[in-house]
Amino acid sequence: MRAIKVRAFGAADQLTMSEVPDLLPGKGQLVIRVEVIGVGLVDVLKRRGSIGGDPGFIPGSEVAGRVISVGPDVDDGLMGLRVFVQGSGGGYAEQFLAEASAVVVLPDQLSSEDAVALGINSLVALFCVRQTRLKRGDQVLIRGGSGGIGLSSVQAAARLGAVVTAITRSEAASKIEALGANRVVRRDIGEKVTGPFDVIIDPVGGDDLSAFIGTLAVNGRYVLVGAAAGFPEATFGRALLGMFQKSPSFSVFSMASVSPEEVRAAADQIFGAATQGSLIPVIGGLFSLSEAATAHSSLESGDVIGKVLLRP
Repeated sequence: MRAIKVRAFGAADQLTMSEVPDLLPGKGQLVIRVEVIGVGLVDVLKRRGSIGGDPGFIPGSEVAGRVISVGPDVDDGLMGLRVFVQGSGGGYAEQFLAEASAVVVLPDQLSSEDAVALGINSLVALFCVRQTRLKRGDQVLIRGGSGGIGLSSVQAAARLGAVVTAITRSEAASKIEALGANRVVRRDIGEKVTGPFDVIIDPVGGDDLSAFIGTLAVNGRYVLVGAAAGFPEATFGRALLGMFQKSPSFSVFSMASVSPEEVRAAADQIFGAATQGSLIPVIGGLFSLSEAATAHSSLESGDVIGKVLLRP
């Protein structure tokens, strides 16, 4: 089968098409014929070498497709079904090896493209609103509003009745407002963020994080879910201590901390909402597997609105 490997850490041109052996499922595993692959910033960070590991790996942590073989102790009834799965890597390929316990069977009404466009981003958003105990009427700030997690977080917060402010660039503003944002701060024309905010959901990070901590309300909750602008400066804790009397809280969130059972239940909820029209997938670009480098460059440009996808 064909697969994209990271030849060496560096720029997008290090993503190289390779021929690798077809996959065979072991006990409790199954093989998926991949239809759609999600491209995320975590793939970019891994390609750059920012998140450990060694070159030569196949990136990609979420796919949708049909089950083509099952291993021992796996229900034969899964054969031929269309499923979504989040894994730890190996997604940029024509086949994907997954633990059967991790797959989510997709509704017939939901395309594989829409499933992956929602996928991890909507799962992260859902668990973030739970972790921050977000409720109706809360003032919520979402950084990176035009990215996959940002768009999903806007919808998740708006569905709960929060008052949503999203930071983005001007050309994405109307899309984000249509998805439920009450206010859009256009960073490209120098608009400023004014708080206070009960909740901040941040997939951006970077050196500006300390300034955003300063916009938290009394008992405000900040959750960092990504590092699109890089990891925050090591001294950001001083900003929290400087607000000691307001009792702020700061946390990080990773899907790695969620059990497969919780992920399946949350994914069923998300995909069900999408089929009912109350959750909107946003696709920012659709590329062939051979165009993986172009897809990465597109994502890194910061001009994408929504999820970038690959199709073998």
